[in-house]
Amino acid sequence: MANPYEVLGVTPTASNDEIRKAYRKLAKLLHPDLNPGDAASEEKFKKVTGAYDLIGDAEKRRRFDAGEIDEAGNERRQQQDSRNYYRDYADSGFAGYDTAQGYTGSSQNDELFAELLRRSAEARANRRGEDLHYRLAITLAEAIKGGQKRVTMPGGGVLDVTIPAGMIDGKVLRLSGKGAPGAGTGGPGDALIEIEVLPDARFTQDGADLTIDVPISLAEAVRGGKIRVPTPTAVVEMTVPAYSNSGSKLRLKGQGAPIGGGKRGDEYVRLSIVLPKKPDLALEAFVDEWEAGKGHNPREDKP
Repeated sequence: MANPYEVLGVTPTASNDEIRKAYRKLAKLLHPDLNPGDAASEEKFKKVTGAYDLIGDAEKRRRFDAGEIDEAGNERRQQQDSRNYYRDYADSGFAGYDTAQGYTGSSQNDELFAELLRRSAEARANRRGEDLHYRLAITLAEAIKGGQKRVTMPGGGVLDVTIPAGMIDGKVLRLSGKGAPGAGTGGPGDALIEIEVLPDARFTQDGADLTIDVPISLAEAVRGGKIRVPTPTAVVEMTVPAYSNSGSKLRLKGQGAPIGGGKRGDEYVRLSIVLPKKPDLALEAFVDEWEAGKGHNPREDKP
């Protein structure tokens, strides 16, 4: 496995914010849904995701920097020193003080202490597995509609995740029993999937509201008419009122990004009048003979 800092293009001294920004930049560039059929981009995306899962998590990053886990998140055998000697000795199963029987004392306090040691040893022998944390980037359309996604784990395994419709950025999904295995009778931990909703390049976003620029012809601006407009998940038909100007905004209610509770923001369609690419002599002749148009000054209302 490659060094996670090198994969994300950051230094080991980078801040958490710098690491997150580097990941978001690469995720937007390499996400498989934005590069369909590109196996190379998909492989790079897996490596980027694995790297961010490791050093994007504060505790995992600390353990990696300390040499406790490797690039795949696996435990490394630690050098024994005086600070962890007792812990390693007690956990080995040979320590005399690991059980009540191994502690010899005559006072009541000694017996209580021995009982605490016995319970502690039992708890360690049957401990629940750790929860594992992952991040999953999805498109805006997937956040709205939901669907099935696959998370690649640092060790190369995969988790299949069901994305509920109406998912919002930063939401955490819990997959029960999909975390690290436990010990003894302790069950496995859970997998916690943090969702990141990638922006859609067609829209500018303000909270849950989206804005898209849509060109219209001069005839549509003057006479009005029906036009087809993209939304995050489909293409819909809407009416342009007669005498619409460039910059006018029309609202598509409930066609924005999810805001939770099954609700969505709005989509705003910003109109832009576009003249024909080629010169039109008939249009020029009309403008020359249009007396009312010559007297109209659209700048007179400007401050």
